[in-house]
Amino acid sequence: MEGMLIDVVIFLAAALIVVPLSIRLGFGSVLGYLLAGVAIGPWVLRLITDVDAILHFAELGIVLMMFVIGLEMQVEKLWAIRRTIFGYGGAQMALCALVLTATFLVFGSPWRVALTGGLALALSSTAMVIAELQARKQMDTPAGRAGFGILLFQDMAAIPLIALLPLLGPAVADAAADPGWLVTLKALAMLAAVVLAGHFLLRFLLRAVARTGVPEVFTAFALLWVIGIALLMHSVHLSMSLGAFVAGVLLADSEYRHEVETDMAPFKGLLLGLFFIAVGMSIDFGVLVREPIRVAALVVVLVGIKAVALWLLASRFEVPAGQRTYFAVLLSQGGEFAFVVLAASLAARVIDQRLSSLVTLVVTLSMVTTPLLLLLHKRFWVPGVREDLDT
Repeated sequence: MEGMLIDVVIFLAAALIVVPLSIRLGFGSVLGYLLAGVAIGPWVLRLITDVDAILHFAELGIVLMMFVIGLEMQVEKLWAIRRTIFGYGGAQMALCALVLTATFLVFGSPWRVALTGGLALALSSTAMVIAELQARKQMDTPAGRAGFGILLFQDMAAIPLIALLPLLGPAVADAAADPGWLVTLKALAMLAAVVLAGHFLLRFLLRAVARTGVPEVFTAFALLWVIGIALLMHSVHLSMSLGAFVAGVLLADSEYRHEVETDMAPFKGLLLGLFFIAVGMSIDFGVLVREPIRVAALVVVLVGIKAVALWLLASRFEVPAGQRTYFAVLLSQGGEFAFVVLAASLAARVIDQRLSSLVTLVVTLSMVTTPLLLLLHKRFWVPGVREDLDT
């Protein structure tokens, strides 16, 4: 118990010291959290070393963020942006995965490794992108809507991605594992069950809880609802963030939506900050020291390829010219779900431990580059063009 409290004090102190300084210097809060994580992590001050446990817990920040976004998305509104989700999202995944897979092949990787790497690196960071869009109030801009649609499609792409990985592994892979079609069927069945339960039971449950007149009970129910559905989705290999988004959408038409949103806001902010601190802590400087040029080159290649591909797609996405560079930079990093794909690929023996560690580091560092590149974009982009971001 004492050790846990000490960790909490360290996290809070690091955030209170580094984040305001980062904001004051113009670097933004996300980079501040990342730097705080680097400072207290196992490679600098070594104040906290159990990074994996912290990272798993901190994913609740992403879960609550997607839940709050879902609260603002009635089913009718979601249906209205279906073209954005499937058109833009599908195009981004296809183009980025194709180009990144081809890049792996050019450098001599076997086709199975190349395909796995291309699919994993085509994903972007939900936490990074949504936090930036909300901080700059860009969610309702063309760039924000296109970016959100892409992220939502990427979360849904978890079903075929996870189902595909065992098929890419050696024939001697675990025979007890479920076949891909069964994984997909279970995921779709769980999604349907959650939607039906939300439609027929949620309003009754909310009213029963509200009648108690105890605010703490209402908050506890809201947390149970979102975390429970996120875990159910995770149990069938869907991303927890997608589960949280669905939980929010099911509550969006409820008369208690605003009360739930108000209750969740403090938890979301603190846990999302903890997630970024954990990402900073997870940077493996051992790999970086051993292969600095290779790691730096891979980060540049990843961010560069995705940024160029996204910029080219932006004109097809009807993103105004003044927002295209911002849009391309915003989604150019690797995403947190890439860690899940890499872990599953390692378990299926598609990739080895050395490659998994290297790509994990590249993804993490690419996430660190995003706030830096956005800062450069804000400082040096043509003023007349940059004004489009505020329209």
